[in-house]
Order: sequence, then structure tokens, then C-alpha cells
Amino acid sequence: MTTHLAADDWRARAEAHAERADALTAGHRARTAAREKHPIEDFLFTYYSYSPSLLRRWHPGAGVELEDAAATPRAEWRWYAPGEERGSLVVDRAAMTAEKGAMLALVERMLRRTASRPGAFGCFGLHEWAMVYRQGEHRHPVPLRLGQAATDEVVEAHELRCTHIDAFRFFTPEATPRNRFAPTRESQPELEQPGCLHAGMDVYKWAVKLGPLAPGELLLDAFELARDIRYLDMQASPYDMEPWGGEPVRIETAEGKAEYVRRQRGFAERANGLRRELLDAAFPGVPSAASRPSPLPTV
Repeated sequence: MTTHLAADDWRARAEAHAERADALTAGHRARTAAREKHPIEDFLFTYYSYSPSLLRRWHPGAGVELEDAAATPRAEWRWYAPGEERGSLVVDRAAMTAEKGAMLALVERMLRRTASRPGAFGCFGLHEWAMVYRQGEHRHPVPLRLGQAATDEVVEAHELRCTHIDAFRFFTPEATPRNRFAPTRESQPELEQPGCLHAGMDVYKWAVKLGPLAPGELLLDAFELARDIRYLDMQASPYDMEPWGGEPVRIETAEGKAEYVRRQRGFAERANGLRRELLDAAFPGVPSAASRPSPLPTV
């Protein structure tokens, strides 16, 4: 079923989207111009390598026809085609599927499986601690809040339970065998779970990969979620982030663990809500046998 948007409506939405994107990226763009860095907020532009200009580009999502759009620059954008009405444009799902079918299937599988699996909330953000375990030099040029020896003791006093490959792959050699799981790229669809902060941030990555199939409003919602999660990720890390507004969540204490889990659960709910909205928008009425939930391995 196709939804038709009048020219005034979609242009207003596109303009509002660009203004919202500009507000979200203003700090990063100003720091880039001044050659300054923010170790919390700028991460989203280096780790994911998506530029602020990408965020400004509004798409309507799948099955939405834009009235009087054929004479606009949008007609030259990738994966747009003439709609049913004269002068209109619609996202060319068939062309995108022909070119990016495997990628779209992966995104659909990751979103659906992660949303359907119970969350695990016992990791306490120790993945960042495992990345500096018994290391004199660290990924981030920021001092450790407790110092190296005390940081190592925190790792040794806990069980590491990281399920996310893109966190696990940065563990130090000494930390790797201490983890309950051994995530790989191949096992990612089986291990990804909504309690994971990095999986929550990755909703932004999946929204970008969906391109014009994802409504622009959901893309920016996913970016905001990733930004908010990144703050907790660094607040709970072993680094001293107070100079950048990162008041520590002291996960080495019972109070800090409780705060971390409370916020972690809130992010899991937000992320799952966005996963379902993206699935509804990009894959309407597409049940997938390959995306049935599977239990999280226990060993």
C-alpha cells in the first residue's frame, strides 16, 4: 500500500529534519572547525564514519510517494524512481533490493532477532575495563579514574559477559580469555541482545544502512539514542570523563551497578522500540522464518 505525501507536507518534513540534524551535529561541526575533540560525543562520527551531511538528508521511508518531487534534486538521489502520479517520486525498493539484498536481509535479521531476545543486564559495562586490562597504553588519551592497578583489580573481581563482537574485539589479550562468550562476526546474529549498550548504539548503524527505506525521523531518533548510550558507556568506563560532562557511574560499587542496570534497561526499551519501528517502516508485513528468536548461549 502506497502513502501519498503532498508537496507542502514532505517539504516541511524535510526542512524540519535538516534543522534537527543541524542542531544535533552543531557541537561536532564546531569542534572539527576548531580542531578540537570531545571523547564522548565525537565517537559517533569516528566509530561509525557517517558524516553530518548524511544525517541532514531526509527520506520518507518505503512505500511513500512524494508529490511534485521529480523536478527536485531528489530525483538524482540513489534509489529513487518515478511514482504512480505524474511528477512524483518513490523509493525504488526493487532496485535497492537487487543491489543490496544480502545487506538488507542482514539488517532485518539483526533488528528482529535482537528485539525478540531477552535482554542480559549483568555485564555492568566492563567491556571498557577489559579494553585496558593490564595495559600501560590505552585507546583513549584520558587518565584512568582508579589508576591501572585498581582498574585491573575491578576486572579480576568480576566475570566478563560481553556479547558484542565490536566491543570484544578490542579486549586486551589478557582480558579475552576471561570473557564468558567468544563473539565473532558470524555468531553476531545469535549473540546480539537488547541489554547490550553497543547493540543499542548500532540501531543507528542499521538505520543508516537501510538508506531511504528508513524514515528520516527514525534515523535521527536512532542517532540521539546512540549519543545518549555513549554517555553512559563512558560514564561507566574506567576513564575520568568528568571534564567532558561524564560524571562517573561507579560500577565497582553496588550503587553504581544499580544505576547502570536501571539506565541500561531504559536504553534497551528505547532501542527495541526503534528496532520495531524500523522493521515496520522498512519491511512492512514481512515475517521472516530466519529471524525467529534463539536463546542466548549460556557458555
